[in-house]
Amino acid sequence: MGAAALRALPWALLLLLGPLLPGQRLQADATRVSEPTWEQPWGEPGGITAAPLATAQEVHPLNKQHHNHSAEGHPKPRKAFPVLGIDYSHVRIPFEISLWILLACLMKMGFHVMSSVSKVVPESCLLIVVGLLVGGLIKAVGEKPPILKSDIFFLFLLPPIILDAGYFLPLRQFTENLGTILIFAVVGTLWNAFFLGGLMYAVCQIGGSGLNHIGLLANLLFGSIISAVDPVAVLAVFEEIHINELLHILVFGESLLNDAVTVVLYHLFEEFANFEQVTIIDMVLGFLSFFVVSLGGVFVGVIYGLIAAFTSRFTSNIRVIEPLFVFLYSYMAYLSAEIFHLSGIMALIASGVVMRPYVEANISHKSHTTIKYFLKMWSSVSETLIFIFLGVSTVAGQHYWNWTFVISTLLFCLIARVLGVLVLTWFINKFRIVKLTPKDQFIIAYGGLRGAIAFSLCYLLDYEHFNMRDMFLTAIITVIFFTVFVQGMTIRPLVDLLAVKKKQETKRSINEEIHTQFLDHLLTGIEDICGHYGHHHWKDKLNRFNKKYVKKCLIAGERSKEPQLIAFYHKMEMKQAIELVESGGLGKIPSTISAVSIQNISPKTLPDSNALSALSKDKEDEIRKILRSNLQKTRQRLRSYNRHTLVADPYEDVWNQMLMKRQKMQQAELQNAYLTVPANRIDSPTMSRARIGSDPLAYEPKPDSENLPIITIDPASPQSPESMDLSNEVPKGCGGLPPSPEEDEEGLVMRPKEPSSPGTDDVFTPGTSDSPSSQRMLRCLSDPGPRQEPEEGEPFIPKGQ
Repeated sequence: MGAAALRALPWALLLLLGPLLPGQRLQADATRVSEPTWEQPWGEPGGITAAPLATAQEVHPLNKQHHNHSAEGHPKPRKAFPVLGIDYSHVRIPFEISLWILLACLMKMGFHVMSSVSKVVPESCLLIVVGLLVGGLIKAVGEKPPILKSDIFFLFLLPPIILDAGYFLPLRQFTENLGTILIFAVVGTLWNAFFLGGLMYAVCQIGGSGLNHIGLLANLLFGSIISAVDPVAVLAVFEEIHINELLHILVFGESLLNDAVTVVLYHLFEEFANFEQVTIIDMVLGFLSFFVVSLGGVFVGVIYGLIAAFTSRFTSNIRVIEPLFVFLYSYMAYLSAEIFHLSGIMALIASGVVMRPYVEANISHKSHTTIKYFLKMWSSVSETLIFIFLGVSTVAGQHYWNWTFVISTLLFCLIARVLGVLVLTWFINKFRIVKLTPKDQFIIAYGGLRGAIAFSLCYLLDYEHFNMRDMFLTAIITVIFFTVFVQGMTIRPLVDLLAVKKKQETKRSINEEIHTQFLDHLLTGIEDICGHYGHHHWKDKLNRFNKKYVKKCLIAGERSKEPQLIAFYHKMEMKQAIELVESGGLGKIPSTISAVSIQNISPKTLPDSNALSALSKDKEDEIRKILRSNLQKTRQRLRSYNRHTLVADPYEDVWNQMLMKRQKMQQAELQNAYLTVPANRIDSPTMSRARIGSDPLAYEPKPDSENLPIITIDPASPQSPESMDLSNEVPKGCGGLPPSPEEDEEGLVMRPKEPSSPGTDDVFTPGTSDSPSSQRMLRCLSDPGPRQEPEEGEPFIPKGQ
């Protein structure tokens, strides 16, 4: 039995594969030669009997021509060249697809070559114009232009754009503004759909006989199609004007997440249109279906993202297929969500966000570069084809123009968008720390662009249930053209006119990463102290769970235990090394780049003996202690003069009287020309301290001034009143010695104060000159009274001879 089954296996395979081979159809005619039947040799019941098989002569391609000749009865016409021929139908589809892609790439290249045009007109506008021209030319030569079919758009053109946006989504900005994005995406889209649908139903009721047959459900379905912001159009316009990160993530995040609302409303109203009566239960189930569609799409994306991350853990020996896993798992997530009518866009975003940190830790740098540039290329070509086919489909499609319906749709779309943004922003600003300014609100409202998603959803409508589809398509194309051309072309000058903050193209540094992590830990600690479980608390919990469990399962090797800061440093180091190699500066590598980065460009297998051993716990504690003691020192505050800390002096009135008497005596002496002061007057102590503090070497004490009074100055603290001290005060003419002329000329001599001994306080430790008489003399000298103004060029204090 076993040998007979093996002999029958090749013929069974030929029978199975025969219908799949082009031109290899088995002929069931009288010429078929029956092969002998293989029966069970022992004649046991239940044996396997082989069916009659065709002979190899009938299946062989060399005998096909002879067979056809005998069947038809006359030979085929002979060719001039037996091999050459024209068979365009055999390659028509792939050849035309290649031509369209080539046209898209040439148009994109020409747009960027003409810089003067690209500064005024957005790329999407030019591509639509190219599509209109191509569609007009095809129609002029008598051919039927191709139409952008919904299946081609949703299954082949849209996924690359969404995957590129989800895989490289700025996760930190997205999560920090997730609440605002969800309010705009969910509440704003619901408001636009019902507001627009209700007003369009009112217009249809009063618009005349051509619109009376359009019911409420049909208008609500139309409102759900046209209300959603299109991510393709937003990406095409906002990336050219380089708007700041906050506005970009708000508008683009809204366009991504409103897909769940659009899908639910579209299928809901499409189903309700077939019902004879809609009950409350149907409404409740329709409301619950929103959560099923959105959360179900996210769940499918997370599952495929985790599978992709786990698969990339085992690709270290076959790096070539690493990028393929990212594309395949993401696309399967999208298709799996579409099978159950879940949100495919949500599934793509979730899979890209989940898999990226783990996949990039496992794959090589070359695979990362391949993923990056292939996604960018794929999404760019898809976006170009979408706008070109929008123009072609506008020429090729069937249209029904109704002025009332089209103008009302355009007007109500603008009004609903503005009112929704204003009301929702007023509510959102009550909870936001960084408020949305009126300029931000204007850009958000003005950036609500519509695109090919609305066109494709409307194209999916069935003529049997929605005979007004042509009018819906005409209105949707009008709104798309208005938002892309008018709003897309004027948003750049409006951003410049309003001086809206633009995106700063700066590279992230290690310093920024350190401070970002420090602030995250600080805010988490503040929330724990306050007992408030906020955004940072749950983020820290998620990071701890990810580090403790998830990374160990999804990341291979020691990189699962690598701290985030070290991983970011290695990533920056690798990027800098790659840039140096690409720029040809490998011979001029600075010392800041380690040799590890250069080796990682073309990794080599190192022996285990060169691997660094992990630090022990005691060693880590010792390093932390050294850093803590050396990097953070207590700052010592120096005592300084402060008028609020002065103690009231009980002898102040007496000293004021003494100052007044002294001033009167000086005035009387000046009037009598009996001057006891030197010819060159002495400055006030404050001025003298300032001059000595600025240049102490210019005012050194004289060698023959032992018997003169000395004013000691502390240059280190010129503002402190206690720093001036009067010592060795000997009045002139006292002590039995008459005043000499030299003493009259030199007057008082100021000497620096001798430094105090260590451990004493210069301010609060009393010295020998702190007696009441010394303080009284100090007060007298602090304000000598009115004096003559110095002449020009006369020095304040003469230098020592």
